[in-house]
Amino acid sequence: MKHVLVVDDSSVIRKVATRILESMRFGASEAPGGREALAACQEHMPDAILLDWNMPEMDGFQFLQELRRMPGGNGPKVLFCTTENEVAYIAKAMHAGADEYIMKPFDKDIFRSKLQEIGLIA
Repeated sequence: MKHVLVVDDSSVIRKVATRILESMRFGASEAPGGREALAACQEHMPDAILLDWNMPEMDGFQFLQELRRMPGGNGPKVLFCTTENEVAYIAKAMHAGADEYIMKPFDKDIFRSKLQEIGLIA
């Protein structure tokens, strides 16, 4: 079973994303911020990470830079999940190593489409 780490400071977003992922037969775990997510990745590197952009302490961009420097950190597919729709934000995320992005709000169909685009589901 493929595992996705959901990183978002909103518990509602984490729960919604986790329920969608589990309904699609993914394992899912949650982290409320970048520091907790890095610790989770050190313990067990996920197959994919759904990553919020705007979080306190460590934003998604900082997390992504740290993740990609970790041993095995190039492995997970990273989907930025954000309300930011400016091309500059998206370009910055992709340049830092994100594989795709999802705009909030999202639903199961959008999730499925993005997971297909990055090759996690057929």
